[in-house]
Amino acid sequence: MYPLSPSVLPRLKALYVPVGIVLAIVIGWLTARMGLLVPGLLITVAVVVPFLIALFYNPRRGIIALIGYCFLFFIIAREVGGTVPYGMAVDGLLVVTWVAVAFNHTQFQWSNINNDLCKLSLFWFVLNILELGNPAGVSVAGWFLEFRSASLYWFLCVPLSMLIFNTRKDLDLFLILIISLSVLGALNGLKQLYIGLSPGEQIYLNENAKTHLLWGKLRVFSFYSDAGQFGASQAHIALVALILAFGPFAKWKRALLAAAALVLVVGMLISGTRGAMFALGSGIGVALLISKNIKAFVLGSAIALGCFYVVKYTKIGDSNYNIYRMRTALDPNDASFNVRLKNQLRLRTYLAGHPLGGGVGVIGNSGIKYNSDKMLSTIPPDSYWVKVWAMYGIVGFVIWLSIQLYILGKCCGIAWSTRDQRLKTKLIALTAGVAGSLLCSYGNEVINFMPSALVVYISWAFVFLSPRFDAALSKS
Repeated sequence: MYPLSPSVLPRLKALYVPVGIVLAIVIGWLTARMGLLVPGLLITVAVVVPFLIALFYNPRRGIIALIGYCFLFFIIAREVGGTVPYGMAVDGLLVVTWVAVAFNHTQFQWSNINNDLCKLSLFWFVLNILELGNPAGVSVAGWFLEFRSASLYWFLCVPLSMLIFNTRKDLDLFLILIISLSVLGALNGLKQLYIGLSPGEQIYLNENAKTHLLWGKLRVFSFYSDAGQFGASQAHIALVALILAFGPFAKWKRALLAAAALVLVVGMLISGTRGAMFALGSGIGVALLISKNIKAFVLGSAIALGCFYVVKYTKIGDSNYNIYRMRTALDPNDASFNVRLKNQLRLRTYLAGHPLGGGVGVIGNSGIKYNSDKMLSTIPPDSYWVKVWAMYGIVGFVIWLSIQLYILGKCCGIAWSTRDQRLKTKLIALTAGVAGSLLCSYGNEVINFMPSALVVYISWAFVFLSPRFDAALSKS
């Protein structure tokens, strides 16, 4: 290739302005004919191409981008709108990151994924593939829609994290990201409550007024999928921040963590998500148990029982709508609670003769959209535990719950035996968060929705990897 003549360069520079004007006219004309799709595609290309180049140089950036996107993509979906399947970008990020890992396969320690956690992820993934042959005969499209959240993300995310996002610095970055993004979510929720909704948020509320406007009060949803996911996620991360605030860290860090926990508890309250309260309670119980601190366990248990008594048997704080709504979670006569019980009785009658369930995707949104001819699609699951029971039957439910309890139990054991106190505090926080999210999923679909699902999967990965962090510190 020969270098350009010096006399040619001024001519090329002279073309910049006219070529730019022509391109602007063409883009403007296409935008007038096709709407915002054209500039949207151009912006996408301008962002995606550099990102892909950076990703293939360092696949770790894929996980960081995934964490941010899983928290924030509902902002794009609501404010930009259209028929674009924004959720599919989660699949795309995971797959492209795996491709980048394959291109750089010699850089990674593949023995990291030779463990119980990855084997269980593979087992559950295969079982979900076999569910295509469920005798109930559900729609393949419905199966695929549900399969993504029920198994695919779990299967792709856990080993990916253990391969490329697996150092103590990555653990610290993960905690910073999830706490910061959650605080941002709480602040946006306060904005919704006290300042007002954006145009996209208002459209969402108009479409979901039945569940998000109760007695004229807004159930805040921030930039999450709904108020239920917002409240549960806020409780989950509040628990993580609160436990870290009691850890052996610098005073300014503990102060920031305590402030973050307070803001997140407020976010939980304004969501009106009653089940989130159980995430906090159960998570604190697990944290106290595995901390090996008997005094803290006794004192914490006494405080927790005192709080339960106040919420259950008194009317203190009823003048505040958010406290009043949380209190109804403990009321056995609550109308919503009794409707759920009736739905579960209908499910029990049907599932008594279907031990393998109605098939993946037969209930919930995928059931309504793709399996409307099935009886189970007419029953709202409300709870992810109930959803698993309906889709996989009692056989699949026992398998799923056994896997969840095994992973949780092993996380507790790892945290219990960790010697480095700073690492131990972080592991207790992650394990308690996982426990709270799992129990909260009994009342809402939490552990299968973003961002809670991603936080749980990466938390599992870090806890299972942490013994090597502890061992490395002991050697040094």
